[in-house]
Amino acid sequence: MIITFLGAGSTVFVRNILGDVFQTPALQDVEIHLYDIDGVRLEESLAIIGRMNQKLNAGLARVRGFCGDHERRTALRSADFVINAIQVGGYEPATLIDFEIPARYGLRQTIGDTLGIGGIFRGIRTLQVMFEIVKEMEKECPDALLLNYVNPLSIVTGGILAASGIRTVGLCHSVQICVPRLLQYTGIDIDPQEVRWKIAGINHMAWLLEIQHKARDLYPEIKRRAQGLGEHKDRLRFEIMRRFGYYVTESSEHNAEYTPYWIKRTHPGLIEEYHIPLDEYPRRCREQIREWEQEKGKDLDSRAGSRGLSCEYAAGIMDSVVCGTPRRLHGNVLNRGLIPNLSAKALVEIPCLVDRNGVQGVYAGELPTQCAALNSAAVHVQLMTIEAALTGSREALYQAAFLDPHTAAELSIDEIVSLCDEMLEAHGDYCRIIP
Repeated sequence: MIITFLGAGSTVFVRNILGDVFQTPALQDVEIHLYDIDGVRLEESLAIIGRMNQKLNAGLARVRGFCGDHERRTALRSADFVINAIQVGGYEPATLIDFEIPARYGLRQTIGDTLGIGGIFRGIRTLQVMFEIVKEMEKECPDALLLNYVNPLSIVTGGILAASGIRTVGLCHSVQICVPRLLQYTGIDIDPQEVRWKIAGINHMAWLLEIQHKARDLYPEIKRRAQGLGEHKDRLRFEIMRRFGYYVTESSEHNAEYTPYWIKRTHPGLIEEYHIPLDEYPRRCREQIREWEQEKGKDLDSRAGSRGLSCEYAAGIMDSVVCGTPRRLHGNVLNRGLIPNLSAKALVEIPCLVDRNGVQGVYAGELPTQCAALNSAAVHVQLMTIEAALTGSREALYQAAFLDPHTAAELSIDEIVSLCDEMLEAHGDYCRIIP
């Protein structure tokens, strides 16, 4: 069995996911292909993953490295599973462009990797690389299952499914940490393993529709306690619950830029009131770069670490496909009526069954109207971004930006066109859109 990891220079995902693989019996005797375009990062990962293989897996796996575009097809050859964690354009220049140019127009962002003008451009430049990768997969490993962790998750996964027949699922960890953190926030002393809950929606904006403990509905107690929480960093998320009735899976810093209510030049006090961390993603990128530089001076055992299983789904999915053991988890799959009041073309985050047949979405039912409306606003931005990436259409790109809630709330339609044109010029070959 071969597992290919694209973007193996990742500082977090490669260790978490392959650490889980080394601790999953059915996956231990495997060949792992680590692929990256950065040779220095790749060598670091090879050393760390090699050491983890010895410590966690008695050296049973065979780990190989592949560097550069010319070796990508070889890395993909005969793969059974492909894990995607690439970042196209990196912090410099791409992420800086995504933040600095919009800021000159007065359009501020927090994360800029899922929706908003940053998410749109990140999606286009990532998809244009992913289209090349899935074409190579069609030739080298047509039956492989692609596990996509790359943001903007809905745009990238949806674009892959629109362009290729490669089996693909989008994976995130916001669902599995949602309920434990909510109970922790509100001080409800119940083991999360004893709680029954239902979540459905779209990635980073899925909704906690039900939460029960021994047939007791916990929502009234959660909402009552939420009123007394006072100042805390996730205040905006609780305000969304207060106004729209349901708790959302992703953090306040993400949700601040998915809707038009929070980051507004005309209401600067909202930034302080809701503790909205503007330019948060560039700050995290700089911090990760510093940590990576500092870590290089540590010994290999320290960098490999000792670890239990992470909360990521990838190893469990591979185990179920290999062994046929059924699992229930949340994945991002094409809607096709699974949430009837969202577009059939939407990528939805819903409960899924995993077995030898792969990842299959389970019918989730209609969302509350207000939740579906917020999701739909994001879905149509995602669909237009996918169209722009597939066709190279500048008009489709403009329309994606016109439809984006935060962008449209801050800028005029002519300003949006000017902003997109300036960002296209700055991104150059990373965003190949027809003039």
